[in-house]
Amino acid sequence: MNLVSTLGIDLAKNTFSVHGVNSNGEVVLRRNLSRAKLSELVAQLQPCLIGMEACSGAHEWARRFSACGHTVKLMAAKFVMPYRKSGKNDGNDAEAICEAVARPNMRFVPVKSLEQQSDLTLHRVRQGFVEQRTATLNRLRGLLAEFGYVLPLRAVEVHRRVPLLLGKLPTRVASCARDLLEHAAQLRSKALEYEQEIKVHVSSNALARRAQTRMGIGPITASALVATVGNGRDFKNGRQFAAWLGLVPRQYSTGGRTRLGHITKRGDPYLRTLLVMGARAVLQRAPSLTDPLSRWALAVRERRGYHRACIAIAAKNARVAWALLAKEPAAA
Repeated sequence: MNLVSTLGIDLAKNTFSVHGVNSNGEVVLRRNLSRAKLSELVAQLQPCLIGMEACSGAHEWARRFSACGHTVKLMAAKFVMPYRKSGKNDGNDAEAICEAVARPNMRFVPVKSLEQQSDLTLHRVRQGFVEQRTATLNRLRGLLAEFGYVLPLRAVEVHRRVPLLLGKLPTRVASCARDLLEHAAQLRSKALEYEQEIKVHVSSNALARRAQTRMGIGPITASALVATVGNGRDFKNGRQFAAWLGLVPRQYSTGGRTRLGHITKRGDPYLRTLLVMGARAVLQRAPSLTDPLSRWALAVRERRGYHRACIAIAAKNARVAWALLAKEPAAA
C-alpha cells in the first residue's frame, strides 16, 4: 500500500470503493471498505494524490485526508464519466476517478472550509423556509379557490385578505385556512431570523463586504459568493467564473461558424438565481439613476429586451464580483 501514488475513492454512505495505482500506473490497491476502515487505510498511506467526486460528504472527507498530508482533488461527476471504461459499478467508478484525477487538464472543485460550509448551511435552511412558505401560501390559495375565493399571487395580499374571508367560510375550512396562515407566518419569521444572521456575518467578513460594494449584490448574494468560491482564485478570470455559473450562451460551433444558444444554466443554481434577482433590482432602479451601469443596463434592455438584459447584468456582476474577490485592493 505504501507504493500508492494516486488513489481514487468512490464515496457512498456506508461502503466505499478505492482504486490505487503506483507511479508506473500499475494497480496496487483495489477493494471495498466500510466508513471506519476507509479512514484507517488512508492514514496508513504515504502522502499521495487522492481523487473524489464532488458529492455529499466530499468536502469533509477532503479536509480529513488533507490533514493526513495527502493532496486531495474533487471533480464534478460529469467530468469523471468519460474515463469509466465499462459498466457502471463502484469499482469501475473508483478506477475512473483514479484515472481522471491524474489528467493535467482536469477541472477541479475547490475544497470548502468548515466555515464556508457552515455559511452555506444557513443559506440552505433559509431557502428551505422560503420555499415551504411559498408552497403553504399556494396551498391556501388553491383551497380557497375551491370555494370561489381567488386570491392574488402576492403573499402580502394573501395575508391581508384571508382573515377577512374566515367568517364567510365553513367552520372546518376556516380552521384549515387559519392554520395554514399561521404556519406561513412562522416560516417567514424563521427565514427572517436566518437572513439577519447572514447579514451579521457579512458585516464581519472583509471579502463579503468588498463584494457587496457592487450594485446588484446585496448581503445575501455576497455571503453566498464567499461561501461558495472563497476568494475566487480557482478561476483564471471573471469570464471563466461567469461561464461556470451558467450565465453565458451555450455554444455549438464548428467549421469556423459560431452558433450560440440559450444560457447554459451550469454551475450553482442558487448563486445564479441570486445574481439574476440582483440584476432585476438594478434594472428596476436604472431609470432614476445616471451611473454607468444603469445607463448600460437601459441600453441593453432597449436593444435586446428585458430578460436578456437581466442575464447580461448578472453576467457582468459575476465578472466584477470575481475581480473584487480575487484581487487585493490597492493600498491607500
